[in-house]
This record gives sequence, structure tokens and C-alpha cells, in this order.
Amino acid sequence: MSSGRSCEPKEQAACGLAFSFQIKQATAPESAAIIQRFAYRANGQLADDRWKIHKFGGSSLADADCFARVAGLMIERPGERVGVVVSAMGGMTDALLNLASQAERDDSAFETGLNAIGERYAQTAKALIDGDALVQVLDAWGQDAEDIRDVLKAIALVRSAPQRSRDVVAGYGEIWSARLLAALIGKLAPERGGTWIDARQVITVHQTELGPTVLWEESRQNFRDVVPADFTGIAVMTGFIASDETGLQTTLGRNGSDYSAAIFAALSSACELSIWTDVDGVMSADPNRVPEARVIDQLTYNEAMELAYFGAKVIHPQTLGPVIDNDIPVFIRNSRNPEHPGSRIAADAALADSIKGITAIGDMALVNLEGAGMIGVPGTADRLFASLKNAGVSVTLISQASSEHSICIAVPRVLAERARQVISDAFAEELASGQIHSVDVTDSQSIVAVVGDGMAGTPGIAARFFGTLGRAGINVRAIAQGSSERNISAVVDSDEATRALRAAHSGFYLSAKTVSIGLIGPGTVGSTLLRQIEKQHARLENQFNLDLRVRGIARSREMLLGDRRIDLTGWQTAFDGGAVDLDLAAFEAHVNPDHLPHAIMIDCTASEFIASQYTEWLSRGIHVITPNKKAFSGSFESYRALQAAADEGSAHYFYETTVGAALPIITTLCDLIQTGDEVHSVQGIFSGTLAYLFNVYDGSRPFSDIVREARENGFTEPDPRDDLSGMDVARKLTILARELGEPIEIGDFPVQNLVPEGLRDCSIDEFLERLPEYDGEIDALYRDAVKQDKRLRYVARFDAGGNASVGLEAVDTDHPFSNINLTDNIVQFKSDRYSANPLVVQGPGAGPEVTAAGVFADLLRLANYLSTGAGYV
Repeated sequence: MSSGRSCEPKEQAACGLAFSFQIKQATAPESAAIIQRFAYRANGQLADDRWKIHKFGGSSLADADCFARVAGLMIERPGERVGVVVSAMGGMTDALLNLASQAERDDSAFETGLNAIGERYAQTAKALIDGDALVQVLDAWGQDAEDIRDVLKAIALVRSAPQRSRDVVAGYGEIWSARLLAALIGKLAPERGGTWIDARQVITVHQTELGPTVLWEESRQNFRDVVPADFTGIAVMTGFIASDETGLQTTLGRNGSDYSAAIFAALSSACELSIWTDVDGVMSADPNRVPEARVIDQLTYNEAMELAYFGAKVIHPQTLGPVIDNDIPVFIRNSRNPEHPGSRIAADAALADSIKGITAIGDMALVNLEGAGMIGVPGTADRLFASLKNAGVSVTLISQASSEHSICIAVPRVLAERARQVISDAFAEELASGQIHSVDVTDSQSIVAVVGDGMAGTPGIAARFFGTLGRAGINVRAIAQGSSERNISAVVDSDEATRALRAAHSGFYLSAKTVSIGLIGPGTVGSTLLRQIEKQHARLENQFNLDLRVRGIARSREMLLGDRRIDLTGWQTAFDGGAVDLDLAAFEAHVNPDHLPHAIMIDCTASEFIASQYTEWLSRGIHVITPNKKAFSGSFESYRALQAAADEGSAHYFYETTVGAALPIITTLCDLIQTGDEVHSVQGIFSGTLAYLFNVYDGSRPFSDIVREARENGFTEPDPRDDLSGMDVARKLTILARELGEPIEIGDFPVQNLVPEGLRDCSIDEFLERLPEYDGEIDALYRDAVKQDKRLRYVARFDAGGNASVGLEAVDTDHPFSNINLTDNIVQFKSDRYSANPLVVQGPGAGPEVTAAGVFADLLRLANYLSTGAGYV
């Protein structure tokens, strides 16, 4: 323990260091009493007298500002016995190891590299300390640099850098950090700081195949020898480095400073260990891949180890061993945001959530050993894993079917070919005889794992995990789960890993279920829908954890794209300044990025071209919602291709509003079919436009005036002839007939066209201008119906025999079709269950508000299915 340069034990007296303390040999009860003692402090409060250990990594010690921040944090921390374990400055260890590599190549550039390291260290030191303290720190660095040069010259002489030499060179980074931070704290708080501990004098390890193992008794004795029992203040401790049984320097491996901190916490019987990083704590997922990831407040030791093993970078799995054995809680904190409470890792962490986090390991490959000759043969797995052990291949995941027909393992991608070769060699005889069929490698894989102690004994976790991945269109190649039920792992293609992470993260309600939306056609219905989504967005996110994220809006010639989302409160204004030329492929790519699990295209146009894109979208896993009837009433061959594409892409299409706006007409028909009812006939008024026209028309005003009025109120298509032609109704009847399994086509049944033949090919303006010329035709039909005490209605009919028709009819005044309001649609289902008294669905079937509401309802139905799998689609 030193207030200046650390010395070898034999040099300690000559150095004049503060080693005046002696700790007597204590019995176990006496030691326990010392560890557990409490004392009243000056403020009169009872305080725990045990050590508090803090660890700071390279990112927290990157430059002078970082050192100053760390020193300030430690001086302000409560408690009189504080240990600060430090890593090398950010990038320092790599720079030192690079010197050894240069020397191994007999590259004299290592001199330049060492000088650059010295210049960086000197500039940092000069910004923090001055006077004698600065002279001592820089003199010590100069002596260390000479020692490093001697080692590097020896490496260059033999053109070889043995591991021990690399350890010696790499370990100086932590020494320099400890020396400088101790000097800074000594300057700022001389009554508490100025002391640093060289871990080589304390931690003794034995190197094994599994890495360094701490020799605890020897290390505890060293700690008692170096640190006085009555020490109070802040002691800075070197991370990463240690000594072996012979007293020679070694390291604890990469991320070894975390391990050093845990060891010092155990040796000092600390009451807590805080690991300071550049994030607010252990995250529920990698925030670079899942922006909605949140800090996990509490974790058990086991949960933290699982997350660390599977890629959570804030803590190394090995770190937790010493603290688990000594029941020391660990806090993960942010040195740049010290006010945040961070994450607490302990044995008694609350099990509030069944799943604590979702994590992933990339750059993996699957190796599959398969063959009928393996079934029931003992020792197959032993031979497999023995061959991998001898080749130095670490296995990350194992999956084997109960049939024993195959064993699948996941290994790092760079080792996949070596694994395949050694397995092939081990089973060469069986491969030659055909008992083993193959040893295959599937490259570019990732392992996605869900972790949580609360999973144990909770039914449905695996179903939710794999169901969530399935609904996101992600194929799972292999799965694994231990008997502890703490972890479920799935192997997926690497290019789908981010999508899988996001889907699972939202699937377990760790973040909002995010749906990426692209809307095409922000006209009357489309703009109304955007307004409805904007109005309900906050409520849906707060109450249902649903984030409807509109990321693209497209018009006929231009499009608006939002990086994260489009602000729907001012999208029209944004269009004026931020729109670009429409590129449908780019629009699709933006709406369906790899990092978002679910993408939906909402088509609010009447465009046949846009409808023709559905098949491609569905095949690529993009869901479709639309009131556009073109795709579902086009050729039957195209209709079947649409269904096949949806199956291929595991995607869904919702089109309730193609028939009755927001009325549940298709849903009702599907319910009848799904529940086994036999539907005999469907008839109704399927056009809100034509219902409006013939409800309003009473012979007192020209029919052409009512058509123009309906168009201005948004009750017709942009071109009223799309309604008057009867084709809109014919398409709706075709959609319903196909739901009943009838392969019907437009043209297979009669459709009465109410557009005068002379106006069918002219422009919209000319049509509206000349329509009054034909008012007499409708007037004559109307007066003829009145004479029969009937009313004109435009009716569509279809029966189980395949008979269909669409046309203007005169219906009795007491018929349900005669007693509808304005834009009402009405449909009548006659079935086995509803024979004497047919089932009737009636309500407004046109208008932007109700149509947009119907599309919105489809959107929520689809989002609910994607979230929970509930409902049929």
C-alpha cells in the first residue's frame, strides 16, 4: 500500500512508505467482529464500517475530465473505508499489447508507440496535478517505461512474445491509472486520499484450463499484511493484474478489472461493490439494437450471469463468483449520471417480472451431426465433445432431439470449420459406412436468449417467446432450455437477430409493442385516419403498451419519411418542406427496416397499381390493411396468389372496410363460417353512396344535383362513376362470395350500370356537367316504383347455388331495405341458424370518419394479434 510509487516487498522499508501499520493475527471470531463492527460518526449517525468497493473501467478513465469526475464521485461518497479499483485508461491496454506485437516483428516503431503513450499520460497528469505530486507520478512512469523497453527489446531479440511478457507489458496501464488517481484524490482531499494498492502484492492466483483461480487463503493474508485494520480513507487499487504462486506477474484476462473488484470486495468483506460504467445499469436489451430497452432495477446473481454470458457487456460473468460466495450486493452505475440509482444485483432481488432481459450473441454457426446410426448408441456425445475439447473449440449451445437422430451445437463462427473437420475426423468410420449421414455447418447465426428467474414454474413463457418470433416472421433453427428454466435460447439467422430482439422485448412487455406503419393515400380517408391515430396514440401506449409508429406517408408523386416517426400533428406542413419523389421500393425499405419486428402498409387509395403490390409485400412479411377493393375482387388467380404470398411471408391482410366501411360485415360472415353455420344467401345494399342517393332522391330535385352533393360531402369515390357503374358493389359482392368459397369473377354475373353510356369515357368534369341531361331516366324509374308503393334500392344478391346479381330494384316499403338512413349499408344473411329470421347488419357504410375508423379497428386487431396471438386472422 503506497502513497507514491509502489515497491517490491523487499524495497518497502527503503522507500520510506507508510507501512507503519501492523495487523495482529486474529482468530476467526475476532476477524468476524472486526468485519461486522459499527461505529458512531461525527454526525451522530450509525454507519456501517465495512468497505465499499468501487470499480471504474477504461471508458470512465479516458481522459483528464474523466479522472476528475471519478475523483469527485469518490470524495463525495459516504463511508470512511472506500476502495477504488481501476482499469487502464481507455485504449491503453490495446496500445501496450500493440507494442509487444511490434517488438515481436522486430519493428522499432514500438519506441514511437511508447513515447506516444507517455505523452498522453503526461498531458493527462499535468491537467490534474502539479508540484511534487506531478514529479513523482511522471518519474515513476519514466522508470516503468525503462522496464517496458527492456522487456520489448528482449522480445525483439528472440522475435517472440510469450504470454508472461505480454502480461507484464499490458499490466502497467492499471498501475499508471491507480498512481494518478491516488495522487489526484490526495490533492483534492488529503485527509482521505493519496494511497494506492498494487494488486500484485495482494491477489495470488493459480492458472488453470478454466482461467485464473484465486488462492484465497494466501490472498487474504496478503490483504491483512498490506492493509491496516484501522485504515480509513480512499484506497485506489489496480485491477487486471495479480501474481502467481511463484510471485511472478500475471493478469486476470480481458475484463479482469471487474474480477479484481469482486476479489477485493471479498477480501475486504465489503458491504457492497459498485461497478461504474458509461450506461445507467444493466439494460433489458442492447440499447443500440433495441432503443426502447430500459434499466433493470434488480436482478439476482443468476440472472446477471446469464445476461452477461449471452452478451450483456456491463458485467463479466466471472466477476460474480466472489460476490456470490460472500453475498455481497453489486450495483451497476453510470459515472456520467451518478444520480441514477442503477441496477442492483443480489441474492434477494425481487422477482417482479418473469423475464428480466433479452440478449443475443452474434457471429455464431450451427454444426449439426446427424445419422440414424446414433440412435441408442452410448458415447456418441462423449466422442463429439471430446473431439471439440481437444481442438480447443468452445460450445455455446447444445440442442438434441429425444430421438437421438442428431446433435446440434452452436460455436463461434470463426471456429465452425475447425469444429466440422474434427467432428468429421472423429466419426470418419461412421460417415464412410453411412451410419452418420452428415456433418453440416450453417453459418451467420445468432443466439437470442430470454432470461429471468421468474420463468421457473410459470406456464406459457416458451409459447410466448416462440409465438412472438413466429408472428414477426422469424424462423428458429434450434432451441435450448436448462432445467433451471432461467434461460430459453433460440438460434436465428443473424440478419434477423435485431428483429428477434425487438419482437421478444416487446412481446414480454419490456417495451411497447412497436408497429412500423406506412400509409399510402393521405386523401380524405387517409388523412382522417392519421388524425384518429394521433388522437389515440398516447392512450394506446399508456394503457396497452402499443406504439403505432407512422414512419412513412406516400402520395401519388411524393413521400414523407420519418427517421423514428412522423409527427402526425403537422404532417401536412412537413410534406411541404420535407417530401421527396416517390420511390415505392425505398418507401417499403424504410417502413420495413431490419430492426423493427412488425411492418404494416395501409393503402387508402383506390389504385389498382398499389393493390398489385400486396403480393410482394405479404411475401416479404409486411402486413396489409386497406379499404381498397381491387386486390380482393380482381382475377381469382391473383386472389389465390395473394393468399399464398401471405402464407409464404407469415403475414396477414385485413380488409373489413372493403365492403361496409366500419360495419362488421366480413367479420360476421367469417364468424358464421368458422362456427360451422351453413350460409344459404347474402343480399344487401353494399354502397353507402347509392344508399344515400336513393334515400335522398324523392323526385323533387334532379338526380344529378344529389350526385354532385354526395361527392362534395365525401360520400362518393373521387370519380362518382366508380359508384354509379355498380362495379363498386360488384367488387364487394365478389369479396363476400369468395369468403364463402365461391371462385367467382367480375363478369360472371349481371351488373346494372347507372352511368349513361354516353358519359362513361369522358372526364370527371364533363361527366358532372352533362349528367343533368339524363335525369329523366332515373325520374321515370322512381315514379314507376312509387306507383307500385315501392322504393328504389340498389341491391346485390348471392346464394349458395352460385347465383349472383347487382342492380336497381323496387322493394316493398315494409322491407328492411326500404327503411334505412341516408348512407346506411344493410346486409342480410340467411343461414341454417338464421333462416326464418335472417341476421341483419346495418349502419353507416360510407363517409371518411366511419371508413377511417374501420381501418383503424383493423389496425388494432392486427396489432393485438401480433402482440398476443389472440383472435383469428
